[in-house]
Amino acid sequence: MEGRDRAEVAALFRVSVRAVDNWWTRWQADGRDALLSRPRGRRVGEHQVLSEAEQAAVRQAVLNHTPCELGFSGQLWTRALIGEVIFKLYRIRFTEARVGKYLKRWGLTFQRPDKRAVEQDAKAVRLWHEETWPAIRAQAKAENGEVLFADQVGVRSDQVTGRTWGERGRTPVARRTGNRFSVNAMSAISTKGRMHFMVFTESFDAKVMCRFLTRLVGHFDRKVHLVVDRHSAHRSKVVRTWLADHEDQIELHFLPSYSPELNPDELVNADLKRSLPHTHRARNQAELAVETRRFFRRRQRQPHIIRGPHVRYTLDPYQRGLTVLSEV
Repeated sequence: MEGRDRAEVAALFRVSVRAVDNWWTRWQADGRDALLSRPRGRRVGEHQVLSEAEQAAVRQAVLNHTPCELGFSGQLWTRALIGEVIFKLYRIRFTEARVGKYLKRWGLTFQRPDKRAVEQDAKAVRLWHEETWPAIRAQAKAENGEVLFADQVGVRSDQVTGRTWGERGRTPVARRTGNRFSVNAMSAISTKGRMHFMVFTESFDAKVMCRFLTRLVGHFDRKVHLVVDRHSAHRSKVVRTWLADHEDQIELHFLPSYSPELNPDELVNADLKRSLPHTHRARNQAELAVETRRFFRRRQRQPHIIRGPHVRYTLDPYQRGLTVLSEV
Protein backbone atom coordinates (compact mmCIF):
# COMPACT_ATOMS: atom_id res chain seq x y z
CA MET A 1 0.00 0.00 0.00
CA GLU A 2 3.01 2.30 0.54
CA GLY A 3 4.38 1.48 -2.90
CA ARG A 4 7.22 -0.81 -1.72
CA ASP A 5 8.12 -3.74 -3.95
CA ARG A 6 7.75 -7.41 -2.92
CA ALA A 7 11.48 -8.02 -2.35
CA GLU A 8 11.77 -5.01 -0.02
CA VAL A 9 8.81 -6.16 2.07
CA ALA A 10 10.20 -9.73 2.20
CA ALA A 11 13.57 -8.45 3.45
CA LEU A 12 11.86 -6.22 6.03
CA PHE A 13 9.92 -9.12 7.57
CA ARG A 14 12.61 -11.70 6.85
CA VAL A 15 10.27 -13.99 4.91
CA SER A 16 10.17 -15.25 1.33
CA VAL A 17 8.72 -13.27 -1.55
CA ARG A 18 6.14 -16.03 -1.91
CA ALA A 19 4.97 -15.39 1.66
CA VAL A 20 4.52 -11.70 0.84
CA ASP A 21 2.44 -12.65 -2.20
CA ASN A 22 0.21 -14.85 0.00
CA TRP A 23 -0.26 -12.02 2.52
CA TRP A 24 -1.18 -9.57 -0.21
CA THR A 25 -3.69 -11.97 -1.70
CA ARG A 26 -5.35 -12.45 1.71
CA TRP A 27 -5.37 -8.68 2.33
CA GLN A 28 -7.11 -7.98 -0.96
CA ALA A 29 -9.68 -10.74 -0.37
CA ASP A 30 -10.64 -10.26 3.30
CA GLY A 31 -8.76 -7.26 4.67
CA ARG A 32 -6.74 -7.02 7.89
CA ASP A 33 -8.54 -9.91 9.69
CA ALA A 34 -7.22 -12.33 7.10
CA LEU A 35 -3.67 -11.70 8.35
CA LEU A 36 -4.33 -12.60 12.00
CA SER A 37 -2.40 -15.63 13.27
CA ARG A 38 -4.39 -18.79 13.80
CA PRO A 39 -3.52 -21.97 15.77
CA ARG A 40 -1.81 -24.58 13.66
CA GLY A 41 -2.27 -28.31 13.71
CA ARG A 42 -5.09 -30.40 15.06
CA ARG A 43 -7.36 -29.31 17.85
CA VAL A 44 -6.75 -30.96 21.22
CA GLY A 45 -8.30 -34.41 21.10
CA GLU A 46 -8.92 -34.32 17.35
CA HIS A 47 -8.09 -37.51 15.40
CA GLN A 48 -6.54 -39.22 18.45
CA VAL A 49 -5.41 -42.78 17.88
CA LEU A 50 -6.67 -43.87 21.31
CA SER A 51 -10.28 -43.16 22.24
CA GLU A 52 -11.13 -41.40 25.50
CA ALA A 53 -12.13 -44.72 27.09
CA GLU A 54 -8.89 -46.37 26.01
CA GLN A 55 -6.86 -43.47 27.35
CA ALA A 56 -8.69 -43.67 30.68
CA ALA A 57 -7.96 -47.39 30.88
CA VAL A 58 -4.22 -46.93 30.30
CA ARG A 59 -4.08 -44.04 32.79
CA GLN A 60 -5.73 -46.12 35.53
CA ALA A 61 -3.44 -49.07 34.78
CA VAL A 62 -0.40 -46.82 35.35
CA LEU A 63 -1.82 -45.30 38.54
CA ASN A 64 -3.15 -48.51 40.09
CA HIS A 65 -0.43 -51.01 39.23
CA THR A 66 3.34 -51.38 39.03
CA PRO A 67 4.93 -52.74 35.82
CA CYS A 68 5.67 -56.13 37.40
CA GLU A 69 2.01 -56.52 38.37
CA LEU A 70 1.10 -56.31 34.68
CA GLY A 71 3.73 -58.78 33.52
CA PHE A 72 6.58 -56.34 32.83
CA SER A 73 9.90 -55.94 34.65
CA GLY A 74 10.60 -53.37 37.34
CA GLN A 75 8.68 -51.32 39.87
CA LEU A 76 8.76 -47.93 38.13
CA TRP A 77 6.93 -46.77 35.04
CA THR A 78 8.81 -45.33 32.06
CA ARG A 79 7.44 -44.02 28.77
CA ALA A 80 8.77 -47.13 27.04
CA LEU A 81 6.93 -49.44 29.45
CA ILE A 82 3.71 -47.46 29.13
CA GLY A 83 4.10 -47.79 25.37
CA GLU A 84 4.32 -51.55 25.87
CA VAL A 85 1.07 -51.49 27.87
CA ILE A 86 -0.65 -49.66 25.02
CA PHE A 87 0.67 -52.16 22.51
CA LYS A 88 -0.35 -55.10 24.70
CA LEU A 89 -3.90 -53.77 25.09
CA TYR A 90 -4.61 -52.24 21.67
CA ARG A 91 -1.82 -53.47 19.35
CA ILE A 92 -0.80 -49.88 18.62
CA ARG A 93 2.89 -48.96 18.70
CA PHE A 94 3.76 -45.45 19.95
CA THR A 95 7.10 -43.66 20.16
CA GLU A 96 8.25 -42.51 23.61
CA ALA A 97 7.66 -38.90 22.56
CA ARG A 98 4.05 -39.72 21.64
CA VAL A 99 3.55 -41.52 24.96
CA GLY A 100 4.93 -38.44 26.72
CA LYS A 101 2.30 -36.24 25.06
CA TYR A 102 -0.47 -38.54 26.29
CA LEU A 103 0.99 -38.54 29.82
CA LYS A 104 1.04 -34.75 29.85
CA ARG A 105 -2.55 -34.66 28.62
CA TRP A 106 -3.54 -37.06 31.42
CA GLY A 107 -2.01 -34.82 34.09
CA LEU A 108 0.78 -37.28 34.96
CA THR A 109 4.31 -36.11 35.82
CA PHE A 110 7.65 -37.87 36.34
CA GLN A 111 8.15 -38.12 40.12
CA ARG A 112 10.38 -39.73 42.74
CA PRO A 113 8.16 -42.30 44.50
CA ASP A 114 7.81 -42.79 48.24
CA LYS A 115 9.08 -46.15 49.49
CA ARG A 116 6.85 -48.73 51.19
CA ALA A 117 7.93 -52.03 52.72
CA VAL A 118 6.46 -55.09 51.03
CA GLU A 119 5.82 -56.46 54.54
CA GLN A 120 3.55 -53.54 55.39
CA ASP A 121 -0.04 -54.46 56.23
CA ALA A 122 -2.28 -52.08 54.26
CA LYS A 123 -5.25 -52.98 56.45
CA ALA A 124 -3.32 -52.03 59.60
CA VAL A 125 -2.31 -48.69 58.05
CA ARG A 126 -5.90 -47.95 57.11
CA LEU A 127 -7.01 -48.88 60.64
CA TRP A 128 -4.41 -46.51 62.03
CA HIS A 129 -5.74 -43.60 59.97
CA GLU A 130 -9.42 -44.33 60.51
CA GLU A 131 -9.55 -45.55 64.12
CA THR A 132 -6.32 -45.79 66.12
CA TRP A 133 -4.91 -42.31 65.56
CA PRO A 134 -8.26 -40.51 66.01
CA ALA A 135 -8.74 -42.46 69.27
CA ILE A 136 -5.28 -41.45 70.57
CA ARG A 137 -5.91 -37.81 69.71
CA ALA A 138 -9.35 -37.90 71.35
CA GLN A 139 -7.96 -39.55 74.49
CA ALA A 140 -5.20 -36.97 74.80
CA LYS A 141 -7.68 -34.15 74.35
CA ALA A 142 -10.02 -35.58 77.00
CA GLU A 143 -7.11 -35.88 79.45
CA ASN A 144 -5.68 -32.47 78.48
CA GLY A 145 -2.56 -34.40 77.52
CA GLU A 146 0.21 -33.99 74.94
CA VAL A 147 0.80 -36.23 71.90
CA LEU A 148 4.35 -36.75 70.61
CA PHE A 149 5.94 -38.92 67.92
CA ALA A 150 9.39 -40.31 68.76
CA ASP A 151 12.14 -42.18 66.94
CA GLN A 152 15.82 -43.04 67.31
CA VAL A 153 18.60 -42.50 64.77
CA GLY A 154 22.29 -43.33 64.45
CA VAL A 155 24.93 -41.19 62.73
CA ARG A 156 28.32 -42.54 61.57
CA SER A 157 31.51 -40.61 60.98
CA ASP A 158 32.07 -42.14 57.54
CA GLN A 159 28.58 -41.43 56.24
CA VAL A 160 28.54 -39.43 53.00
CA THR A 161 25.24 -38.45 51.40
CA GLY A 162 24.15 -36.00 48.73
CA ARG A 163 25.98 -34.77 45.62
CA THR A 164 28.68 -32.26 44.76
CA TRP A 165 30.01 -30.58 41.61
CA GLY A 166 32.99 -32.01 39.78
CA GLU A 167 34.69 -32.30 36.40
CA ARG A 168 32.91 -34.43 33.83
CA GLY A 169 34.41 -37.92 33.73
CA ARG A 170 36.24 -37.52 37.07
CA THR A 171 34.33 -38.52 40.20
CA PRO A 172 34.92 -36.10 43.12
CA VAL A 173 36.51 -37.55 46.26
CA ALA A 174 35.08 -36.95 49.73
CA ARG A 175 37.72 -37.23 52.43
CA ARG A 176 36.68 -39.09 55.56
CA THR A 177 38.44 -40.48 58.58
CA GLY A 178 39.42 -44.13 58.74
CA ASN A 179 38.72 -44.02 62.47
CA ARG A 180 35.05 -44.90 62.45
CA PHE A 181 32.79 -43.80 65.28
CA SER A 182 29.14 -43.02 65.75
CA VAL A 183 26.59 -41.34 67.99
CA ASN A 184 22.89 -41.98 68.47
CA ALA A 185 19.98 -39.70 69.14
CA MET A 186 16.40 -39.99 70.32
CA SER A 187 13.96 -37.23 69.41
CA ALA A 188 10.27 -36.52 69.86
CA ILE A 189 7.97 -34.09 68.05
CA SER A 190 4.71 -32.84 69.52
CA THR A 191 1.57 -32.25 67.48
CA LYS A 192 1.43 -28.85 69.20
CA GLY A 193 4.85 -27.84 67.96
CA ARG A 194 7.27 -28.91 70.70
CA MET A 195 10.49 -30.79 69.97
CA HIS A 196 12.76 -32.72 72.36
CA PHE A 197 15.95 -34.69 71.78
CA MET A 198 18.71 -36.60 73.54
CA VAL A 199 22.13 -37.42 72.05
CA PHE A 200 24.04 -40.42 73.45
CA THR A 201 27.05 -42.54 72.53
CA GLU A 202 26.00 -45.98 73.75
CA SER A 203 23.79 -48.37 71.79
CA PHE A 204 20.06 -47.82 71.95
CA ASP A 205 18.42 -50.26 74.32
CA ALA A 206 15.70 -50.42 76.99
CA LYS A 207 17.80 -48.57 79.59
CA VAL A 208 18.44 -45.69 77.20
CA MET A 209 14.73 -45.62 76.36
CA CYS A 210 13.82 -45.37 80.04
CA ARG A 211 16.33 -42.55 80.49
CA PHE A 212 14.79 -40.66 77.59
CA LEU A 213 11.28 -41.19 78.95
CA THR A 214 12.33 -39.97 82.39
CA ARG A 215 13.76 -36.76 80.95
CA LEU A 216 10.82 -36.31 78.62
CA VAL A 217 8.08 -36.45 81.27
CA GLY A 218 10.07 -33.98 83.36
CA HIS A 219 9.21 -31.29 80.80
CA PHE A 220 5.44 -31.75 81.11
CA ASP A 221 2.95 -31.11 83.88
CA ARG A 222 0.37 -33.29 82.16
CA LYS A 223 0.17 -36.76 80.67
CA VAL A 224 2.20 -37.55 77.56
CA HIS A 225 0.96 -39.90 74.83
CA LEU A 226 4.09 -41.05 72.97
CA VAL A 227 3.75 -42.70 69.55
CA VAL A 228 6.68 -44.96 68.61
CA ASP A 229 7.50 -47.81 66.25
CA ARG A 230 7.71 -51.45 67.31
CA HIS A 231 11.43 -51.52 68.14
CA SER A 232 12.23 -54.31 70.58
CA ALA A 233 13.49 -51.78 73.15
CA HIS A 234 10.14 -49.98 73.12
CA ARG A 235 8.29 -53.22 73.92
CA SER A 236 10.83 -54.68 76.36
CA LYS A 237 9.95 -55.84 79.85
CA VAL A 238 12.16 -53.12 81.36
CA VAL A 239 10.24 -50.37 79.54
CA ARG A 240 6.87 -51.94 80.35
CA THR A 241 7.80 -52.02 84.04
CA TRP A 242 8.91 -48.38 83.93
CA LEU A 243 5.67 -47.38 82.22
CA ALA A 244 3.60 -49.21 84.84
CA ASP A 245 5.26 -47.05 87.50
CA HIS A 246 4.54 -43.86 85.55
CA GLU A 247 1.14 -44.60 84.01
CA ASP A 248 -0.23 -41.23 85.15
CA GLN A 249 2.59 -39.42 83.35
CA ILE A 250 3.05 -41.20 80.04
CA GLU A 251 1.50 -43.84 77.80
CA LEU A 252 3.05 -45.52 74.74
CA HIS A 253 1.20 -46.14 71.48
CA PHE A 254 2.63 -48.25 68.66
CA LEU A 255 2.56 -47.55 64.94
CA PRO A 256 1.76 -50.35 62.46
CA SER A 257 4.76 -52.49 61.58
CA TYR A 258 6.96 -51.40 58.65
CA SER A 259 5.27 -47.97 58.45
CA PRO A 260 7.91 -45.28 59.07
CA GLU A 261 6.06 -42.92 56.72
CA LEU A 262 3.41 -42.48 59.44
CA ASN A 263 5.94 -41.00 61.85
CA PRO A 264 6.80 -37.28 61.30
CA ASP A 265 9.94 -37.72 63.41
CA GLU A 266 11.34 -39.89 60.62
CA LEU A 267 11.61 -36.71 58.54
CA VAL A 268 13.82 -35.16 61.20
CA ASN A 269 16.11 -38.20 61.17
CA ALA A 270 16.38 -38.16 57.39
CA ASP A 271 17.11 -34.44 57.51
CA LEU A 272 19.85 -35.07 60.07
CA LYS A 273 21.61 -37.61 57.86
CA ARG A 274 21.39 -35.32 54.83
CA SER A 275 22.61 -32.22 56.67
CA LEU A 276 25.55 -33.42 58.77
CA PRO A 277 27.86 -34.33 55.85
CA HIS A 278 27.61 -30.70 54.63
CA THR A 279 28.89 -29.31 57.95
CA HIS A 280 32.41 -29.53 59.40
CA ARG A 281 33.67 -33.14 59.34
CA ALA A 282 33.94 -34.44 62.92
CA ARG A 283 37.35 -35.80 63.88
CA ASN A 284 36.16 -37.78 66.90
CA GLN A 285 33.02 -38.95 68.64
CA ALA A 286 32.78 -35.87 70.86
CA GLU A 287 32.77 -33.54 67.83
CA LEU A 288 30.14 -35.66 66.10
CA ALA A 289 27.94 -35.45 69.19
CA VAL A 290 28.36 -31.66 69.25
CA GLU A 291 27.40 -31.40 65.57
CA THR A 292 24.35 -33.60 66.14
CA ARG A 293 23.17 -31.45 69.05
CA ARG A 294 23.75 -28.32 66.98
CA PHE A 295 21.58 -29.75 64.20
CA PHE A 296 18.66 -30.46 66.56
CA ARG A 297 18.86 -27.03 68.18
CA ARG A 298 18.91 -25.39 64.76
CA ARG A 299 15.88 -27.37 63.61
CA GLN A 300 14.01 -26.41 66.77
CA ARG A 301 14.10 -22.82 65.55
CA GLN A 302 12.83 -23.63 62.06
CA PRO A 303 9.05 -23.82 61.67
CA HIS A 304 9.01 -25.98 58.53
CA ILE A 305 10.50 -29.06 60.17
CA ILE A 306 7.38 -31.15 59.65
CA ARG A 307 6.84 -30.87 55.92
CA GLY A 308 5.95 -34.29 54.54
CA PRO A 309 2.44 -34.36 53.03
CA HIS A 310 1.87 -37.92 54.27
CA VAL A 311 2.25 -36.90 57.95
CA ARG A 312 0.16 -33.74 57.83
CA TYR A 313 -2.62 -35.80 59.38
CA THR A 314 -0.85 -35.45 62.75
CA LEU A 315 -1.21 -31.67 62.87
CA ASP A 316 -4.18 -29.52 63.71
CA PRO A 317 -5.05 -27.12 60.85
CA TYR A 318 -3.70 -24.07 62.71
CA GLN A 319 -0.54 -25.76 63.97
CA ARG A 320 2.35 -25.74 61.53
CA GLY A 321 5.44 -24.61 63.45
CA LEU A 322 7.77 -25.87 66.17
CA THR A 323 8.51 -24.00 69.36
CA VAL A 324 12.01 -23.93 70.79
CA LEU A 325 12.90 -26.29 73.62
CA SER A 326 16.22 -27.31 75.11
CA GLU A 327 17.59 -30.83 75.02
CA VAL A 328 15.76 -33.17 77.37
